[in-house]
Amino acid sequence: MLAAYATGFDSDDPLRVLEVGQRPDPQPEDDWVTIEVRAASLNHHDLWSLRGVGLAESALPMILGCDAAGIDPDGRAVIVHSVIGSPTAGGGDETFDPHRSLLSEKHQGTLAEKVAVPRSNVLAKPAALSFEQAACLPTAWLTAYRMLFTRGQLQPGETVLVQGAGGGVASAAIMLARHAGARVWATTRGKGEFALEMGAHAVFDSGQRLPHRVDMVIETVGKATWSHSIRSLRPGGRLVVSGATTGDQPPADLAHVYFRQLSVIGSTMGTAAELRRLIDMCEATGLRPPIDEVFPLAEAHQAFARLAAGDVRGKLVLSVGG
Repeated sequence: MLAAYATGFDSDDPLRVLEVGQRPDPQPEDDWVTIEVRAASLNHHDLWSLRGVGLAESALPMILGCDAAGIDPDGRAVIVHSVIGSPTAGGGDETFDPHRSLLSEKHQGTLAEKVAVPRSNVLAKPAALSFEQAACLPTAWLTAYRMLFTRGQLQPGETVLVQGAGGGVASAAIMLARHAGARVWATTRGKGEFALEMGAHAVFDSGQRLPHRVDMVIETVGKATWSHSIRSLRPGGRLVVSGATTGDQPPADLAHVYFRQLSVIGSTMGTAAELRRLIDMCEATGLRPPIDEVFPLAEAHQAFARLAAGDVRGKLVLSVGG
């Protein structure tokens, strides 16, 4: 089968170790099924894998990709949940399983004509969502959903600040929070128009003083925005963090945290149940992930080049078969 996969690691030129070619069909384990992929979306996780982050050399060659929508063995249109973990081991939440992983870390990923996943990781796709739209939900959008509603407990009418609005999780958070009835502010460098299109009520330069403090901050940037995030919260506010693209060792600002009784909340991916609620939310509200461009799987190199260049407004999707 045709697939896009990592053959090695290169921190300076990750596309050098990306190959598009033939790989063996998946051999599903017990209680796993093979999905015929119709669409798969790219994430920065894929570039980090090519750089050697989160992927062991012993796992190579590794088919990349976390997100997919396709057809299951019974002919149903489905969406793939990319967290491979045990809810039992996680106390009812597979993201708390200490041995959890994402597709393309220990198990072959979704950027292929077929992918094998646990049967419990397959969710029905509503007809209202195209395969391309559905394939955008399981990683960035699910991460944003869990940050806002499960970990952050966002309430209608609250003000939420989304740092780094150009990123995939951040742009999803803007759209989801706006549809949930929150006032949404965003910071960005050069993508203010995009943030407004996604639904932000106001956009500010990174580090700019805000008109007033906010109830919640969505943080994926890390060191570059951390102090601004801490100082932007009202007393008792919540900072929800799921990533640190500019570094994970910022000043702690502990005096601000304890004096204003702030909550710093970590969040990682999401559960199958949360993905189901996200799918239902999109179906009910008409909310759809914005797609920048769709490439055939055979042109995965071009799609990765665009992702690496950084000037992307929405998701990049690979179309597969069908």
